Amino acid sequence: MKRASGVLLHISSLWGEYSEGSFGQAAREWIDFLADCGFSYWQTLPFCLPDAYHSPYCSLSTFSVNPYFIDLPTLEREGLLTAEEIASATQRTPYACEFARLSEERLSLLNNAAKRFGNPPEMDAFYRAHPRTADFCRFMGLRAANGDRPWKEWTKDVPDEEAVALWRFTQYIFFRQWSEIKAYANQKGISVIGDIPIYVALDSSDVWAAPEQFLLDQQKKPTGVAGVPPDYFAEDGQLWGNPLYDWKKMKTDGYGWWKDRIRFMCELFDGVRIDHFRGLESYYSIPSGETTARNGKWMKGPGMALIRALKEAAGDKLLIAEDLGDITPAVHKLVKDSGFPGMRVFQFGFLGDENSPHLPHNYDNHCIAYTGTHDNNTLLGYIWELDDATRRRVLRYCGYYGDDWDRGYDAILRTMFQSHAGLLILPVQDLLLYGSDTRLNKPGTSDDNWSYRITKEQLNTVDREKFRTWNRLYGRI
Repeated sequence: MKRASGVLLHISSLWGEYSEGSFGQAAREWIDFLADCGFSYWQTLPFCLPDAYHSPYCSLSTFSVNPYFIDLPTLEREGLLTAEEIASATQRTPYACEFARLSEERLSLLNNAAKRFGNPPEMDAFYRAHPRTADFCRFMGLRAANGDRPWKEWTKDVPDEEAVALWRFTQYIFFRQWSEIKAYANQKGISVIGDIPIYVALDSSDVWAAPEQFLLDQQKKPTGVAGVPPDYFAEDGQLWGNPLYDWKKMKTDGYGWWKDRIRFMCELFDGVRIDHFRGLESYYSIPSGETTARNGKWMKGPGMALIRALKEAAGDKLLIAEDLGDITPAVHKLVKDSGFPGMRVFQFGFLGDENSPHLPHNYDNHCIAYTGTHDNNTLLGYIWELDDATRRRVLRYCGYYGDDWDRGYDAILRTMFQSHAGLLILPVQDLLLYGSDTRLNKPGTSDDNWSYRITKEQLNTVDREKFRTWNRLYGRI
């Protein structure tokens, strides 16, 4: 793997004036920042419509995109919104996503733009090429007609046409705006890595449109649900509650649903991280009705049969295996056989001995190394919360022997740049030396997550020359 580096920042965390990051000027300025620092990759979280708790890892459709990322000033320049309309959407704080306000106001505003936009031929062409996204739009129209209740409770089978038109507009405009941002990134030498959650929600257009692809009973209720057993993040495990795939059924058509999914993602991104990759070797099945993930069991997954289908669909795009968690020899073998680079996380390196694969001296070239992921504490927060002995071990490992351990922070970053890992990814908070109050997500909790944002002024405090120098010194440019 060619040596390179990048930064993890979700679109929602970008600065701007309208309650959440978007595909506006800030996105271009962010790309300029990455290029100036010598970074070559921008990694984001999933683009799908987030759930009621704002998580992009649980959505009403894996073939959807988040309308809140649509840039309002761009719509004004195109004559689809008025100056007064976007002024009404001006945020009250730049430091956190205003999720409540977005859910109350943004779709109504976008509906005004949708009515002015109409239904031009190019939009019809888009949906002919994206039939599963068209299913999602119809699903949302039916959901609106049924009082926004879950699809299993629907009594009306005629969609709200205004709602259908709104969602057709938002999905199409999202693609149009994002394609311009991604093209700008690629022109600057920046590749974009997206993220694909392994599972979908029960209340989703995915299950509604293709229930035969999932393990459901005759009442279309899951016979088991997804999660992970107790681990580093949660002592009761994580009860995700997603329906499980009927892998035998999926195999009959060569995993067509999954191939469509990967093609959709590869249209959006230059590479895709497959979340919870170990679930493709064996998946954790929890009986429906359980209140924790303690009583689940591991079941055999599709393995290389699915991997071959994904590689065929992805072509030459980068696919990354998120091989974290309870990793068995069989999972290691699947990662190796797939040819996908796996992940290494610095913060996990000190949970064991010197043989931990997450310690930088054990990284090989064919891996993606992280100081932490979106599920971890920030690097500074992690250091602060360690016990004295472990903190001393961490800093000495990275060559810092001083007493003022705040000064050892750069030693950790330099160690990661020096490592053999082909690609190094740093969360933006770790560029800024920010603490645990800027953490993006705490697994196993549903409140107060995903809202972190940066300001342009904060980003401008980053020492660009330092990162440019490290990228050059350690062969990552």
